[in-house]
Amino acid sequence: MTDHIIPNAAILNGWRKSSYSSPNADSCLEILDNHPSGIPVRDSKTPHGPALVFSAADWSAFVAAAKDGSLSASRPL
Repeated sequence: MTDHIIPNAAILNGWRKSSYSSPNADSCLEILDNHPSGIPVRDSKTPHGPALVFSAADWSAFVAAAKDGSLSASRPL
């Protein structure tokens, strides 16, 4: 669950993509480290769009599930 939404993610600085993303990739998730409300996540294609803010525990659970392959399009979280 998200804690809240930031309507215009472009107002924040310091977004980063995974080191596994290609430098020219334009369809990635970007995250912001060290935000006081949690982990903001945005779509790199729409940097002026919204960012969803997740708790550190929820974001860690998502990353762990992505790494171990337990996520699929047909299986909800």
